Amino acid sequence: MVRGGDGGRPRVFVARIIPDDGLGPVVEACDAQVWQYELPPPRDELLRAVEGCDGILTLLTDRVDDELLERAGPQLKVVSNFAVGYDNIDVPACTRRGIPVGNTPGVLTETTADLAWALLMAAARRVAEGDRFVRAGRWRTWGPMLLMGPDVHGGTLGIVGFGRIGQAVARRAMGFGMTILYYDTHRADRAVERELGATFVPLDGLLSSSDFVSLHVNLTAETRHLMNAQRLRSMRRTAVLVNTSRGPVVDQRALFEALRDGAIGAAALDVTDPEPIAADDPLLTLDTCLVVPHIASASWATRGRMAAMAAANLLAGLRGERLPTPVNPEVYD
Repeated sequence: MVRGGDGGRPRVFVARIIPDDGLGPVVEACDAQVWQYELPPPRDELLRAVEGCDGILTLLTDRVDDELLERAGPQLKVVSNFAVGYDNIDVPACTRRGIPVGNTPGVLTETTADLAWALLMAAARRVAEGDRFVRAGRWRTWGPMLLMGPDVHGGTLGIVGFGRIGQAVARRAMGFGMTILYYDTHRADRAVERELGATFVPLDGLLSSSDFVSLHVNLTAETRHLMNAQRLRSMRRTAVLVNTSRGPVVDQRALFEALRDGAIGAAALDVTDPEPIAADDPLLTLDTCLVVPHIASASWATRGRMAAMAAANLLAGLRGERLPTPVNPEVYD
């Protein structure tokens, strides 16, 4: 770990190197201890690092719970998460201690929608499989039956979870002349439906009617294994499943069996359960499954904005000010 600043300034721990848009202001204003390694700090290292800290900047890989909060001490003023999600943080435990928690919402909507669309296209048109085919020296001639897949244009796209990212994916689908279906626990405003040409349908109807299904839900008790064996096998045999939400939304064993048996056509995953996916996971033996390492927000601009937002939350909390994007605004009541 590297420490910047001096003891006269707020003491903070930053759990990974983040873009300079956020790291620079933190190191300049604080006595900052920054974890320098690619892998996240092991639990024992994390607990030692937060002792006596006034603020912590965490990632999804860093579990913030009662144990960590106790080790940090009563002077802890803020926890800032470098992510939109905060599954790693026991928010009620922070609230009980009067500690605001910040996240980075809104900033990665379009970038995540871009990646969801890239996965959809790549899985449908077998891009990764084609690349492997060429690199293996198997491309000998043009063939009329070689690596065929479904058309994207004119197809039916089912979007599960119709918040900001789901709607951004729908906007992209409009340019491909697709029929857009969506399911959410709360129906969207009718003006949004008209603007995007999207039709609200029950989940089972969406799955049975869609050529492509893209998942954009938060991870909750209700959405864990939302895509189970029964729902996967209710999809069309040629359908493509895309997941850029959270890995546990899909039952991975059931997905492997559905792909292996030809119950669905293909899947493309930015997230897995667990992360990282094991190198010997059976999904990785299938050409019909495309897996990338949780890179939905990985553009220079978006990661820079995330870093700046995380830093702004951290520094506001250290000053005793309201966080720009608090997860638990009730802490101010």
